[in-house]
Amino acid sequence: MITAATVKELRDKTNAGMMDCKRALEETNGDLDAAITLLREKGIAKAAKKADREANEGTITARISADGKSGILLEVNCETDFVSKNDNFQGFVAGIADALIASSADDLAAANAVTSNGLTIEDTIKAKITEIGENLLFRKYVRYEAQGEGAIASYIHMGGKVGVLVEIGCTTAATTSTEGFRDLIKDITLHIAALSPRGLAREDISEDVIAAEKSIFRAQLLEEGKPEAMLENIIVGKMKRFFAENCLLEQGFVKDPSVTVKSLLEAKGKELSDTLTLRRYVRFGLGE
Repeated sequence: MITAATVKELRDKTNAGMMDCKRALEETNGDLDAAITLLREKGIAKAAKKADREANEGTITARISADGKSGILLEVNCETDFVSKNDNFQGFVAGIADALIASSADDLAAANAVTSNGLTIEDTIKAKITEIGENLLFRKYVRYEAQGEGAIASYIHMGGKVGVLVEIGCTTAATTSTEGFRDLIKDITLHIAALSPRGLAREDISEDVIAAEKSIFRAQLLEEGKPEAMLENIIVGKMKRFFAENCLLEQGFVKDPSVTVKSLLEAKGKELSDTLTLRRYVRFGLGE
């Protein structure tokens, strides 16, 4: 039986019409994931961007060491928006971040075991739950240490709703202290926050994702009545656009979409008489 709640959930995740959602669920026997795929194949839902997300409150914050060689990004969740904006909660999360940047914890398990004021971070959070009467969750944590010459940078957007941590490498230590390099690394973090790439380069997009996209494109083309013999060439072009939209190095730079991020790095490197490399990045979206 297809319930109104299931239809609404599918509509929320796809932005498709109510009747389209109902028909898709009927065709897939109520399978939500299959219905999302079906709507995309029909061109009714362009992307299931809201799929599999949890509506958690809380905040994302970051810390960068004084020398710019290490940095952390973390997310702590709470139950209500009221608590997330409270100075008490914000100060509590800031204290956790300060303790972690001073540590060497390189994953979530190690971060929970870090001791601050005589308690581990894990026990500190448990005590805070008792104090405020609301469940808290230390959900995500990443630490970057610069791999050779270069710098780590962060950006927090929308008051802690989005956070970015990035490492950009160079070949000369003096480059990191130039205004041009500082401006570039700031722009890259802003770009990542805004465009939310799915990977640094094509090889970072999983084969499963690529296969699924090709399958959806094929179904869309057949739905449009395109001849079977033309499909592969058309799909090649569609995948090229897919990579340009989803791979960080191939994306058009947010401030000038006519220039790719890769080209931006190359141009800035020539300007600074260095070779710049975007080594890695991570983007947290609250509740994602």
